[in-house]
Amino acid sequence: MAAPIDPRLLRASGAARRHLGASAALALVAALLTVAQAVLLATVIERVFLRDAALADVAPELIALVAAMAGRACVAGAFEWAGRRGAVRVMSDLRERLARALLVTRPLRPRERSGELATTAVQGVDALEAYLAGYVPQLMLASAVPVVVLGWIALHDLVAALLLAFTVPLLIVFMVLVGRSAQAATRQRLAALSLLGAHFLDVVRGLETLRAHGRDGAQQEALGRVGERYRVETMATLRIAFMSALVLELVAMLGTALVAVTVGIQLVDGSLAFGAGLAVLLLAPELYAPLREVGRQYHAAADGLAAAERIFEVIEGEQEVVVVPTRLRTAADPGREAIEFDRVSFAYPARAGLVLDDLSLTLAPGRLTALVGASGAGKSTVAALLLRLVEPSGGAIRCGGVDLREIDMDTWRAQLAWVPQRTRIFDGTIADNVRLADPDASDERVAAALEQAGAARFVSALPDGAATRVGERGRRLSAGEAQRIAVARAFVRDAPLLILDEPTAHLDGATAAALDDALIRLAAGRTTLLIAHRPQLAARADVRIALAGGRADDEREPGAARTPAPGTSASTQHDDAATAGAAA
Repeated sequence: MAAPIDPRLLRASGAARRHLGASAALALVAALLTVAQAVLLATVIERVFLRDAALADVAPELIALVAAMAGRACVAGAFEWAGRRGAVRVMSDLRERLARALLVTRPLRPRERSGELATTAVQGVDALEAYLAGYVPQLMLASAVPVVVLGWIALHDLVAALLLAFTVPLLIVFMVLVGRSAQAATRQRLAALSLLGAHFLDVVRGLETLRAHGRDGAQQEALGRVGERYRVETMATLRIAFMSALVLELVAMLGTALVAVTVGIQLVDGSLAFGAGLAVLLLAPELYAPLREVGRQYHAAADGLAAAERIFEVIEGEQEVVVVPTRLRTAADPGREAIEFDRVSFAYPARAGLVLDDLSLTLAPGRLTALVGASGAGKSTVAALLLRLVEPSGGAIRCGGVDLREIDMDTWRAQLAWVPQRTRIFDGTIADNVRLADPDASDERVAAALEQAGAARFVSALPDGAATRVGERGRRLSAGEAQRIAVARAFVRDAPLLILDEPTAHLDGATAAALDDALIRLAAGRTTLLIAHRPQLAARADVRIALAGGRADDEREPGAARTPAPGTSASTQHDDAATAGAAA
């Protein structure tokens, strides 16, 4: 079996290393107890049945035998306990690393289908329990028991030891060959399961579209084909498992029989003592038992090993975010300091050419800057750079002269609010969704944010108001209602830097126009980047920047969201901004 223990698993998780060390120590103890039990049992039988010793005469040996048996039972229980405990910790570590890889190092667009990732992260990681709690301990036993057993046998019966030493490698070679076949079959089975999960998730998400186009029946057939592929791959894996179990049992049985014949001949010749010969016969099955169990456990744990390989492909894949340096600088206030893109370039790994090429622009503090341009010009990439979902391929982004890459990522993000093109509404109440921006926000702040976002009217009409459950298993919101929730989040966030990434792109004209006023109120007094596709909204900005060919040209025009004069109240700022916008 190639790579029985993935070294990346040991490097990635301290819990995995501790688990492996505990398994190795318990395996050595189990091997010594195995030899002690066989020797003590053979001694008792020889003294009682051949030498007519009374039970009182063998009382010390019987007590030691019972202690050895109890010790083996305790070790087996310790294997189970340590295996389960270690497996839970390793599984938790892997899920955490996978989540961090998707959220931090590859946050924009995973190259894997979400259904496939979900299958790997849940069912695949769960399969690691059989690998860590079953296979790894048995592998340690299979490494320790044969060595200890063969060592003892070699001291008392060299012929039997040589015979066993010859058959054990044959068994191991066969296990390796079968293991490689099983590993390939398991990878195919996991791929089929991931495809089934991904396809099913796509179907569920697009069920309305499929029904509207009359394609729901075709998708049933497609799911049936994918399910049949999974069944075929599962049966192929099971066939390999059953065949390997049969052959392993056959080789172990033949090896034990050959040892029995050899021991019998030596006993007849008188070249071997009865006690030693009986101990050899008792130890022969014990030598093969952990090897057979490794083969059985491997097939049960192969899913986990294949899932671990898939997880490490994601974790160790090409990263999009530069690692934050250990020596960090204090973050500047984007509400008071300008943000400068200094000859910034950026290219996506899966896309040819540069999206941004030597881009230079400045976001003035307290001003609303609109970024316009054709679809695919790189406007959303500029927002992603500001959000630090990605880092520049060249050049630098500075705030107050400090490179953003020298600032702690969480500290920087704490100073910004974001309204995306499509708002994600999570399962929970409306208030819960608004508090996503600030979990400690009071009910009064949530209500005020909904009012400022223009969402108070439709929220008050709901059965439970802001306590109405929405999201996947709750009430569905329209696109305009969802965007108002996103704007309310930004109001609750109350951050000095605001990023509006085409917030009205998917709304009808009337809804978009109604949301414009809320966005202008939100932008008042904040450093704001507005990625706009509608000229009506872009015209209300202080500065309009046209993006084309990865570069920018400033078009400074009168706008609504001017930097407020010192001493102006917040409410006056918002009213003035709205009035000026209406006049524009």
